[in-house]
Amino acid sequence: MTATSRKEKAAETESALKDAAKRVFAVKGYLNTKITDITAEAGRAAGSFYNHFASKEELLEALLADLAAMSDVNAALPEHKADFTDPDAVRWHVREYWNFHRDNAATMLALRQAAMVNDDFARTFARFGADQAADILDHLGYVTAAGMELPASDRLSLAMMVELLNGFAHTWLLDPSSASEEEAVEALTRFVYRGFTGRDVG
Repeated sequence: MTATSRKEKAAETESALKDAAKRVFAVKGYLNTKITDITAEAGRAAGSFYNHFASKEELLEALLADLAAMSDVNAALPEHKADFTDPDAVRWHVREYWNFHRDNAATMLALRQAAMVNDDFARTFARFGADQAADILDHLGYVTAAGMELPASDRLSLAMMVELLNGFAHTWLLDPSSASEEEAVEALTRFVYRGFTGRDVG
């Protein structure tokens, strides 16, 4: 087997383990998942896990890095708008966050569970959140530049927005019958926009 073939095989196994972990997390939760559950789901030998990850936490860090890369790709989309005085810009960010949370719900829950029981991972997860917030912190500058008053400092206002979206999306996933996704996104957009600007969405 050539060096290239070995690298491709290793990459394939790593991807299979990560995909399997996400499926198992969705069923059993992070805390109840064993490494052998992941390897069995991936159809790999139990020992193969340690060729790629030193621990379950390290695998979770790899999933976190994948989420960060996915977020960066979304932020580079041409329809991305930064001016939060424009309700369409707020709506775009709410929808992107909503879709991101929905599509990665099991992984997001696993991240929160790991942060509850592992202080080192809690710090890693906090840095991820801080980095994600920093990427859109400048969006609120448009609000203050337009003479509008945020409810708190830029960072605190943004933190409140993220917690609102995170909590609401999690609650909706528990009971999707409470509102359609479009209704939820629109309601959140109106709430966030009014909170940031003091104006109603036109």
